[in-house]
Amino acid sequence: MGATQSTSRNYKYFWSLLPGLVTISGNLAGGWWGISNLIFSLGILAFIEWFFPEDRSQEHEDSSFIPDMILMLHAFLQVCALVSFFYSIKTGRFTGWQLFWASLSTGVHSGSSALIIAHEMIHRKQRIWQITGKLLLFSVSNVYFYIDHLRVHHKWVGTDKDPATAKFGENLYRFFIRSVFGQIASAWKVEKNRLKAENKHPVGLENYVLSNTLLLIVFYILIILTLGKIAAIAFALQSFFANFLLEYTNYIEHYGLSRNEKERVNERLSWQTDKVISRFILIDLSRHSDHHYYASKPYHTLIRYEHSPVLPGGYASAIFLALFPPLWFHVIHKRLKEYKVQVLQTTQE
Repeated sequence: MGATQSTSRNYKYFWSLLPGLVTISGNLAGGWWGISNLIFSLGILAFIEWFFPEDRSQEHEDSSFIPDMILMLHAFLQVCALVSFFYSIKTGRFTGWQLFWASLSTGVHSGSSALIIAHEMIHRKQRIWQITGKLLLFSVSNVYFYIDHLRVHHKWVGTDKDPATAKFGENLYRFFIRSVFGQIASAWKVEKNRLKAENKHPVGLENYVLSNTLLLIVFYILIILTLGKIAAIAFALQSFFANFLLEYTNYIEHYGLSRNEKERVNERLSWQTDKVISRFILIDLSRHSDHHYYASKPYHTLIRYEHSPVLPGGYASAIFLALFPPLWFHVIHKRLKEYKVQVLQTTQE
């Protein structure tokens, strides 16, 4: 494709920086302004997405510096969001319930920005991306995703061996508990086996899960000593909500889609959507079918597939369905049934 077309796609990703700017502004303003990003991202954006069109454009430009720059801007905004959050706690700009809602609002940014950017970064081979991705995961108290996602999820997606694949009939809340504890357990097992294969003791600082857990404990102690217990609780709350959004995303990405363990991962094992808000606010995470088909592809080169299952709504707006299991099941099971009929017809042809 021509440079004009491909560049336009890259510039659209700048919209993904908006939630970070809203979060920082709300935190610095203090008071009830701290809830700004919660309203903006899970209220306004998630609602209007139902009425926004799709963007099915496929063009991209491999050599552009803009996508990489956007990733680093996100990392910078995450630091600023947390610093502004701690600053307003320290200066008493949040009181009572204001701090609770500001924690959730900051967690929404961490879950919809930092974790998504971390996901992109840990898939890259260069050390700078890997380190930055791990730091972003640390900023939401996540000690399992780096190992489980790369070593387990991508290998076993759609099978019972993958704790991050939602089973048919499983609601979001049950999945959240099963997925988090399952991923922690699988990440620990992977690290233990790796270290044993290297003739090293599995319980040591070279164990990623253990070393990050210890660092996290030290970090929480530092927060308590410098900012107080309330700040540590607020940070834990924003981390919890960020990881809830991460698992919500896992939930809708693969719900009800399964494969035989011997079957190769393909474009039919992930729900995709071309809703314009989810595409560009979430840096094309919504083209998840292509991501699992070719995990090494940078986000700005992902494409859509005609034969991949399509979500009823976008990644942002689907939260209104997933939070209410009966509504989610009613809508998604109908869509899943239609998709299976479509696959059967395609196979017969």
